[in-house]
Amino acid sequence: MLGITKLLCGITTPSDDLRYGGDSSRLPTEPLSPKEKRPIVVWNMTRRCNLRCIHCYSESKDEDYIGELTTEEGKGLIEDISYFKVPTILFSGGEPFMRKDLFELASFAIEKGIRGVISTNGTLITPPVAMKIREIGISYVGISLDGLEGTNDRFRGKKGAFEEALRGIRNCSDAGVKVGLRFTLNSYNYKDLPAVLDLLEKEDIPRCCVYHLVYSGRGSKLIKADISHEETRHALDIIFDKTGYFYSKGITKEILTVDNHANGVYLYLKIKKEQPERAEDVLRFLRWNGGASSGIGIGNVDNLGYVHADQFWRHYSFGNVRERRFSEIWMDTSDPIMAGLKNRKGLLKGRCSRCKYLDICNGNFRVRAEAVTGDVWESDPACYLTDEEIGI
Repeated sequence: MLGITKLLCGITTPSDDLRYGGDSSRLPTEPLSPKEKRPIVVWNMTRRCNLRCIHCYSESKDEDYIGELTTEEGKGLIEDISYFKVPTILFSGGEPFMRKDLFELASFAIEKGIRGVISTNGTLITPPVAMKIREIGISYVGISLDGLEGTNDRFRGKKGAFEEALRGIRNCSDAGVKVGLRFTLNSYNYKDLPAVLDLLEKEDIPRCCVYHLVYSGRGSKLIKADISHEETRHALDIIFDKTGYFYSKGITKEILTVDNHANGVYLYLKIKKEQPERAEDVLRFLRWNGGASSGIGIGNVDNLGYVHADQFWRHYSFGNVRERRFSEIWMDTSDPIMAGLKNRKGLLKGRCSRCKYLDICNGNFRVRAEAVTGDVWESDPACYLTDEEIGI
């Protein structure tokens, strides 16, 4: 996750308070080692979903899935990760609001000192649900919109999904719940990006995360539907320009990009050219941030209890929390993939292995490289930077 507002505009954002107390001067000179770092845990607590999105990494449907973790097993997972000092648990799905015990489990996590976050399609957030979210102390709700009404509804497989999600955002805002918009870039909705960013101002939405497509689940069928490198650069320029516009107008918005760490390099090169006096500070932050963090700073537990490097690695598991604690599985580097993800630089191939900004990007998304090349350690095909830009 890359904080565009923070880096481009040089201002403190709400995420800073969560990561290092709002004081950038407290950044360590080096990123934490994999042994020191504790991951944000994404728990896909159910596979069931009321929508059928074409890019769904869990290939969810509106049906029961046998063998999902029970409430007590979920509490056992939460108990373990609280002792493991996991900072945040992200409740996801499928659609997490289709689990009747979501609030019970989220309340338990918050009682254990873990920050609770929900990732949802937003269509089930009525005013009473939004008030309950606030009452139990959920820190943030991310609601997905994948374009304007026509685009979003086609993408999500339901007419009216756009308006329902927008109502969910409004209900959260009315209840005083911190809410943000999530948008996954692809060739179907690429042209909607400017209008989606305009929604932030129109609907007074404080935060937007723009995700790059990851080829996993139903999304694996979208490899050819990803945007081109040229379009990716153009999309980043749109995001940068809109972020600058908000800042120049004194409009408080936090813009982030997710799932392509080449963006950090692209932004650094822009700042080096246009704001050279800030370039070293930005570079220092990017190095501290450390780039791609699958298997290090983010981990996943699926609905059946299997542990993955992140939510897109459902085809490869390191173990099951019914058999071993998450904390034990996470620190066990006897698995070659887990060991490699935690110390990948010597394993990377192709352009990634020769890139002079490897300490910023950390090889980007390995699951995307595997989906296209069949090799986990090959170059990420979504890197849009030129050979000249990365010094090879």
